[in-house]
Amino acid sequence: MPPSSTAEAPLRASANAVQPSASATETPAYTLPDLVCFAHLHWDFVWQRPQHLLSRFAQHGRVFYVEDAFYHNDDEVEPHVEVKDRDNGVKVVVVHLPQRFRNDEDASDQAQFEVLSHFFAEQSVTKYAFWYYTPMALGKSRHFHPLLTVYDCMDELANFKFAPPELKKREQELFQKADLVFTGGHTLYEAKREQHPDAHAFPSSIDKAHFGQARGPLPEPADQAGIAYPRIGFFGVVDERLDIELLRELSQNHPGWQFVIIGPVVKIDPATLPRTANVHYLGGKDYKELPAYLKGWDVATLLFADNESTKFISPTKTPEYLAAGNPVVSTPIRDVVRPYGDLKLVHIADNAADFGKAIATALTQRTDADWRQRTDDYLATISWDQTWQDMVNLMQQRLAAKAPDAATAAGTTMASKVSEITTPVAPAPR
Repeated sequence: MPPSSTAEAPLRASANAVQPSASATETPAYTLPDLVCFAHLHWDFVWQRPQHLLSRFAQHGRVFYVEDAFYHNDDEVEPHVEVKDRDNGVKVVVVHLPQRFRNDEDASDQAQFEVLSHFFAEQSVTKYAFWYYTPMALGKSRHFHPLLTVYDCMDELANFKFAPPELKKREQELFQKADLVFTGGHTLYEAKREQHPDAHAFPSSIDKAHFGQARGPLPEPADQAGIAYPRIGFFGVVDERLDIELLRELSQNHPGWQFVIIGPVVKIDPATLPRTANVHYLGGKDYKELPAYLKGWDVATLLFADNESTKFISPTKTPEYLAAGNPVVSTPIRDVVRPYGDLKLVHIADNAADFGKAIATALTQRTDADWRQRTDDYLATISWDQTWQDMVNLMQQRLAAKAPDAATAAGTTMASKVSEITTPVAPAPR
C-alpha cells in the first residue's frame, strides 16, 4: 500500500498559543515562500523560542512544523501523516510509522521522505524554505530542494543528555547546506560563527505585554494560593540543567522560604529531587498561566547547574521574569551574566551560601525605583517581534541574492530514495 495522507480534524487548539502582537502583523512587503520547520520539540510541550517565532511567520504565510516521527507498537499501521491545526495558523505535521522502523534509521528516513513528499505535493508546497532546529532531521529531508535553508541553533544539543552520537556530524552537514545560521545566544554565536560564514546572534527575547500582566491584578492560581511567603520561584523544564543540589541546600538552609518549582520533569529521575516541606512542585503550566504564578512570587530564580548542557544556554525566562516585575537571582550562566549581570539587573551567585544572600537582597528590591527603571529601559530594546523582523530581513536578502540559483533548484527533480543521496564530507571547523 502506498503512503497515505490523513488530515486530522482540528484538535483542541494549544492552550499555550499566544497571538503575535500587532506590530508583527503590520510588517510590509513580506515575500517569503512557505516555511517548513523540522524540530525535535513537540509544539504543544513548552511554549518557547520556536513557538514565538513560527507563530509570527504563520501570520504571513503557510508554516508546517514537522515533529519527530511517532512509532506505533505494532506493524499494522501503514506510514501516514497526521496534521494538527493550531489556532495561530501553524500546521503541526507528524509522520506515523510502524514498529519495525523504530530501529532501522534508513528505512525510517525513507518512509518519512516518501510520506512528506506526498503530503507536500497534496498541499502544493512547491516553493519553500527549510528551517531546522535539529540537524538529525537531515536524514529525512536532505534530498528536498528548498529555496533557502535556515538553521536556528537555539541550544548546543550535542551537550544534552541522551543526545544522538552522530549529532555533531549531522550539524557539520547542515552548516554546509544552510544559507543562514541563527543562534539562541551570544555564547553559542561565538562557537558557531567559527563554523559558518553567515551566522547571527539572536538571544532570547520577550513578549513584554504577556508577562507584564503580572504587574497588574490577576487571580491567584489555586495550587499556589496556599503556599506561604516569601516565595522563591522557578519555571522551566526540570531536567539535567537544573542544579538539584543547589535547590536542596537552599531549601535546607532557609526553611522559612518557600520554593515554587513549575515545569515538567524530563530525562531525570523525579526521586532525585529534594522533597523538603518548603519545596513545592506544581508541574507544567500553560504559557498563558505563567504571569499569574509570577505575580505571586517574591523572587524568581535561574537554578542552573554548571555543566556541559548549560554552557551555551540563553534562558528565555531571564527577560520574562524581569518583565513580570520580579527580582532575579541566577547562577553564572554566561548569557545571563552578559548582559543582565553586568548591567546589575540580575543578581549572580555561584554557590548556595552566596545564592541565599542574593535572594535575601532581592527580597527587598521591589522598592528600588532605580532598578525597576533600568530594567524597563533595557527590556524596551528587545522583543520577539523585533527578533522575528530582523530574521525576516536577512532571509529576504539571501533569497534575493540567490534568486537565479533558487529558481533552478526549485525545478530539480527530487531523488526517490535516501540511498541515492551522496552525503557531503564536512570540512574541518574553521
